[in-house]
Amino acid sequence: MGKDILVLMEGANGVPAGVSLENIAAAQAVANGGKVIAVATCEDCVKAGIEYGADCGVVVEGAQFADYNADVMADAIAQLVKEFDAAAVFTGATPVGKDIVPRLAAKLDAGALNDVVALALDGDAIKFTIPAYSGSILTDVEIETPVKVVSIRGGSVPKNAPEAGKAGEIVHKAISVADDAIKFCVKNAVQEIAESVNLEEAEVIVSGGRGMGNAENFAALKELADLCGGVIGCTRPVYEEGWISRAHQVGQSGKIVAPKVYFAFGISGATQHVSGMIGSGYIVAVNKDEDAPIFDVADVGIVGNAMDVLPVMIEEIKKLKA
Repeated sequence: MGKDILVLMEGANGVPAGVSLENIAAAQAVANGGKVIAVATCEDCVKAGIEYGADCGVVVEGAQFADYNADVMADAIAQLVKEFDAAAVFTGATPVGKDIVPRLAAKLDAGALNDVVALALDGDAIKFTIPAYSGSILTDVEIETPVKVVSIRGGSVPKNAPEAGKAGEIVHKAISVADDAIKFCVKNAVQEIAESVNLEEAEVIVSGGRGMGNAENFAALKELADLCGGVIGCTRPVYEEGWISRAHQVGQSGKIVAPKVYFAFGISGATQHVSGMIGSGYIVAVNKDEDAPIFDVADVGIVGNAMDVLPVMIEEIKKLKA
């Protein structure tokens, strides 16, 4: 078995996802003499992968890749693993990544991990750190199979500085997937406008919990988010109450985020939510309960009613911006 690592690049309109660029750096850290190979159906994403540190790239081509299908993509990556004798496949801990990882692992009879938050070489082995017990602890795991398939949480590994124009061989591979390898197909896709919310890439997230009181109060959160160039997040109870779309949910059953700044208004700090935002660079929490668990992870904690604190914060930020 070789040492090369395939990094599956995600992106939209030719722009790679931040977590994909981070995974290039993660692969470099543990390649142990092997190559880091960026893989995508988009040539621009592969080129970006090389600029951010990949040694070379593969552009997957074929009519079956016009629309995303997890079965098709997993089979294609499995073919590339065998062709390149790769030791591992890294992808982001995104809905797409978590969709592909188990399928790919089954095809390769490989060990797999989702939501890796750290990794490092331990001799010739790779030590992966993952959350356990709903994120309340972190544990180190080693995958003993020859091929390793993992998804890595966004914000876990800093991406490299880009090297514009960096040269690297790009191979175009026409791949065909057998019909019996495709277990499902999408007949129709319906997407809310709100689904375009990109929490994973946001540098500032302003989140609200049940302590916000009602749906109308989320308008104030939106004002703060707009002032800071950020986006709105929420907890699961808020989405279940119908106050805001599920597209905004942060947490174990929502989206895993790692912004530079995370505001938590009226959020108690349940483990299921905290596990989804603990990678944030700076956490500001506002809660009227001074014993709320959210203060255990916050860099700055303000004890008070969210709707009393929020207008003051908005006005102060407006003054600073002026």
